[in-house]
Amino acid sequence: MKKIIIEQENAGQRIDKFLAREFFLYSRVEIIKKIKKGEVVVNGKAIKPSYVLEEGNVIMLEDFSRKESDNDLFANNDIQLDILFENKDIVVINKQAGLQVHPSFNEKKNTLVNALLARYPQIINVHDGSIGAELRPGIVHRLDKDTSGVMVIARNTEAFNALKENFKNRTAEKQYLAIAKGIFVEKEGIIEKSIAKSSSYKKQIIARSNTKTVIRPAETHFKVLEEIGEYSFVEVMPKTGRTHQIRIHLASIGHPIVGDNIYGKEDENCVSRQLLHAEKLKFSLFNKEYDFAAPLPQDFKDFLEKISKER
Repeated sequence: MKKIIIEQENAGQRIDKFLAREFFLYSRVEIIKKIKKGEVVVNGKAIKPSYVLEEGNVIMLEDFSRKESDNDLFANNDIQLDILFENKDIVVINKQAGLQVHPSFNEKKNTLVNALLARYPQIINVHDGSIGAELRPGIVHRLDKDTSGVMVIARNTEAFNALKENFKNRTAEKQYLAIAKGIFVEKEGIIEKSIAKSSSYKKQIIARSNTKTVIRPAETHFKVLEEIGEYSFVEVMPKTGRTHQIRIHLASIGHPIVGDNIYGKEDENCVSRQLLHAEKLKFSLFNKEYDFAAPLPQDFKDFLEKISKER
């Protein structure tokens, strides 16, 4: 039997969706079957897949392990890494757009973790032991699949724990570049809007008084660097690290990121991804300061050149 105690951040979610994310080598259909078979109980009682979790709920699970081969991580030598820095404790990369960070139910071999294992096999056990953590070795923070830029990965447990604290306590400084639609009225400012998951759990929404899922405070600083035609080239500094935070915050003030088809409308310029780039990352580790920058990717440059010619 495995026990999970629900914390505040996971309250308000359906249990089938929660477990499908925690045990992401299972499909949601498989999770629902297990719940209906009685292999999942909450506070000692059988529940339905639609049961909404509350803080303090105790979930007990039976037979929630895959065959060993299903949980194996694959080293993939075919994925090229743009390494900015490495030492015995960390590796810093410029992640390319289109690269998923860690394996999931639908993608098990073509992720950043698979590429890292090919080069740094010793990171296999660098994780905190939480649910699914074995599929995220060395990963202390994430970028969306289609967001490019600076990421730091831990190469040993000591560095992993120290970096996790950095990001948890918000002492790591992150700076992004984005191309947003429209001309900002305020050229510099702070967006402070709490975020929650949508009812479908597929994206985030700006929280309201009647929001049913957990509400998390979020803060994003922005500064317009240049206005080009009907677009704005923006520097963005998130002070919290919520999923899709920059994308939803910019969209919430009427300036969705170009290419973001989730929080904006389908882009007429046919860019292949949201134009969001993690340009800089600064943090402290073992009493040493680190500061890294990733150059603007080619698709950013191409789009900037295109709209400059059109204005």
